Amino acid sequence: DKEVRAIFLRLFAQLFQGYRSCLQLIRIHAEPVIHFHKAAFLGQRGLIENDFLTKVLNGMAFAGFVSERGPPFRTCDLFDELVAFEVERIKAEEGNPPKMIKHVRELAEQLFKNENPNPHIAFQKVPRPTEGSHLRVHILPFPRINEGRVQELLQEGLARSQGAPPATRGDKKCVVPAGPPVGMFI
Repeated sequence: DKEVRAIFLRLFAQLFQGYRSCLQLIRIHAEPVIHFHKAAFLGQRGLIENDFLTKVLNGMAFAGFVSERGPPFRTCDLFDELVAFEVERIKAEEGNPPKMIKHVRELAEQLFKNENPNPHIAFQKVPRPTEGSHLRVHILPFPRINEGRVQELLQEGLARSQGAPPATRGDKKCVVPAGPPVGMFI
């Protein structure tokens, strides 16, 4: 699953390489608006007649992409690094499938680490019961649940959660790297 995601990550990095150089920040309103200059992006890459990319850029998903990834000061992630620094590597690997597969596996590993930052906390698999274990006589019946105690524990948990401050993520914002300009990829 992570390797498939890594392949799509590379695809979109190649598809949108240099997109940050075509972002325009419009400050007419109280809230700045980010606009993507589609004609400049397509023109600089020589893809004005490319129907597929034109439809992708006109879609709602790309509009959401621009509004989410457009701000110059936000938390950066693997996609930003790939677009900014790895475009040359991706282009060089086009004719070399073993290098491409190696890079996909590296990206998949990074995606896995991003989702599981503390590997020592990961849950262990429950071992499969041995054959014939269901026939053993020494298995104790499941204990009865004390409903009063369950209610007490629920009330204690609710009381603790109401007094606790809301959880916040500690993502650090940084300046998003612009990467190479679109003109380099003609």
